[in-house]
Amino acid sequence: METFNQRSMSTMHSSSHFDDLKDTALGLVSTLSFPAIVGTADMMLKSAGVHLVGYEKIGSGHCTAIVRGGIADVRLAVESGVQTAEQFGQLVSSLVIPRPYPNLDIVLPITARFTKLMEEGSYSRLSNQAIGLVETRGFPAMVGACDAMLKAADVHLAAYEKIGAGLCTAIIRGSVANVAVAVEAGMFEAERIGELNAVMVIPRPLDEMEQTLPLASCWIEQNQPLSLPVNIKEQVAELEMLRLPDLTKLPTKVTEELWNDE
Repeated sequence: METFNQRSMSTMHSSSHFDDLKDTALGLVSTLSFPAIVGTADMMLKSAGVHLVGYEKIGSGHCTAIVRGGIADVRLAVESGVQTAEQFGQLVSSLVIPRPYPNLDIVLPITARFTKLMEEGSYSRLSNQAIGLVETRGFPAMVGACDAMLKAADVHLAAYEKIGAGLCTAIIRGSVANVAVAVEAGMFEAERIGELNAVMVIPRPLDEMEQTLPLASCWIEQNQPLSLPVNIKEQVAELEMLRLPDLTKLPTKVTEELWNDE
């Protein structure tokens, strides 16, 4: 009986969940560069009321941004994303699927991410920092670009992404001015060492962008209480117990004093 009830509740929850998504659409835009797909996703978010589900990296430099929302919003977002990707010269393909079939939602990694995004919200304390991306072909060029960027301005290296075909992207964070200066320095160093493929600066990323980009652990770690190391193996010196003598048995000397009154 308990198993039947659990299955019934699970079926009802699943049915309710898909009812919430039945009037939404799925939008995909694919590029040949990670900085290009991040810039494209940023434009899609800012052009319509859609949610960024995430990115799919399938190798050989192919990256796809996936958005979800109302049908009209998704169409507008994909159109803006296509125009942005074409400006970068990195567009591969695009797709809009109104009311995707539930089986498609279950198999593809889209529903779980969208549900988690809706439940947790989209607030991030890093949204006031610009994002800089420098993509190179070859790992040494990316490392050299990272070193040049960190030395050129007050920025922090957040992470790096690999998307295949030898393409590596360094992701930095900082103020808009510092990120712009750092990216310029990284460009020159990457070209000196190897091959520069793409760059991108996003001055004011939306909160949802933080859910899809890797962050350095130093920014997301919670403050922990200070714990002092205690060496429990160290033996504490035992105090010797002193036995006091019995005062009633001690001999006492009585001294008599004579007073002469004159």
